Amino acid sequence: MSGVLEEYQRDSYRAKILVGLGDDAGVFLINDTAIVETVDVITPLVNDPFTFGSISACNSLSDIYAMGGKPLSCLAIIGYPSCDYEPSVLREIIRGAQNILSKAGAFLIGGHTFEDNELKFGLSVTGIVNEDRILKTKGAQRGDLIILTKPIGIGILTTALKGEKIRDEDLQEAINWMLALNDIPSSLAVEANATACTDVSGFGLLGHAVNMVKDSEIDFVIQKDEVPTLNNAMTLIDFGMVPEGTYRNLNFFKTWIDFSSSVTEEEKLLLLDPQTSGGLLITLQRDNLKVFTESGIFFSIIGTVKEGKGRIIVD
Repeated sequence: MSGVLEEYQRDSYRAKILVGLGDDAGVFLINDTAIVETVDVITPLVNDPFTFGSISACNSLSDIYAMGGKPLSCLAIIGYPSCDYEPSVLREIIRGAQNILSKAGAFLIGGHTFEDNELKFGLSVTGIVNEDRILKTKGAQRGDLIILTKPIGIGILTTALKGEKIRDEDLQEAINWMLALNDIPSSLAVEANATACTDVSGFGLLGHAVNMVKDSEIDFVIQKDEVPTLNNAMTLIDFGMVPEGTYRNLNFFKTWIDFSSSVTEEEKLLLLDPQTSGGLLITLQRDNLKVFTESGIFFSIIGTVKEGKGRIIVD
């Protein structure tokens, strides 16, 4: 189905797939309304169930924003070992999710629970998007700027919490970022006529960058010193607080990445650290950057797009 528009004709409606497999979310046109849909489930990153539910909701909504859409309705997905958790824990997770959904203007309308050996929570999200303004992973153009709207290092800090190398309060900076919706950056990207957009999540910054250039005739040139980083992330790498997913990302994506000799092994790990509810990675023409500079929101220019062979160059 990927790359193919499939059309459906019924007595009461006309439907077409606008964006299929391979992007952050699918987009389905029903008559004149473009519906955007996604689903995401995560395991706990923090000890407080309300905060976990809030982070998971932000994370699930992020793919809708990465497409330039607006979330409308959600279904909760909960997997848990019923003998290990009181119902009050699940209620707090749901309450945390609803707190975020109210800020996003979306509604929780149902869900499904299932028995599992590990607690999991997430949302299936349905939204709408302007058919003519859909943001996609592919589309970056030579000469574009590359911007990132949140710092990286979340996977490292949450691993340190699980390893009892930091306390709950030491994670607060990362929590604040994970609880920040990507709604405003998404709207600004649409306003700025962004050429491409994705959200940074489990593949890490460079992994998602690879997905934006792979099999294309462009390269991303990323300046490592311009990439915003959470406090203490590099220090915790030195202490061995690196998620297994970081090493998997490095081993898988290194085929498409050219690291300069100045990039340390620790920096490579940081740049491929899995993120939860990470920022948007956006490409746009230089003349449209003023949309972001005039907005007052946090962002960093981390590189440029040049003609190439679908590679990431890290200087």
